[in-house]
Formats: sequence, C-alpha cells, structure tokens
Amino acid sequence: MFSVRKPRGFHHNYMYYDPRKEKLKEIDERAKRDLGLLPPKEFTPEDLRGKFVQATKHVRQRKESGKKPVSYGVLLIIIVLLVLLMRWIVAG
Repeated sequence: MFSVRKPRGFHHNYMYYDPRKEKLKEIDERAKRDLGLLPPKEFTPEDLRGKFVQATKHVRQRKESGKKPVSYGVLLIIIVLLVLLMRWIVAG
C-alpha cells in the first residue's frame, strides 16, 4: 500500500582495475604453486568469501537471474484468501 522509497544504490567503477588481468594473475600463481615453483599460500578468510554461494547451484542461479523470492506479505495475503475461499465453499 504505502512504501518507503529507497535511495539509489552506489556503484563505483574503478578506472585502473582490470578484472581479466587479475584473474589471469591468480591462475598463473595457482599453476606455479601446483608445480612447486612457489611456496604454499597461507590461509586467509578472504579466500572463502563467495565459495559457498558458487558451490550451490540454486543460490547461484537466483543471484544471476536477479529474481527476488516472494515476500511474506504476499504469502500471507494468499493464505488469508485461500482460508476465506474454503469457508465460503464449506458454508455455501
């Protein structure tokens, strides 16, 4: 009915950042570590970020599609309408 408007989200594009170059650097570093040319990398919590979302297919697909799940308000209205419909059918 009445909704509070949310401000537009902030999105900053970096001028001097190349994600492709960064990805290639990570692949190269990982290959060198596998071959034994570099010492093993220390554990950092940053390495785990996003791994669980990537591992679950349904969460990854929902994030990529941009769909939002049905809100609780809509579900509540549907349930109330179904209960009223059932009462009307039984009483009728």
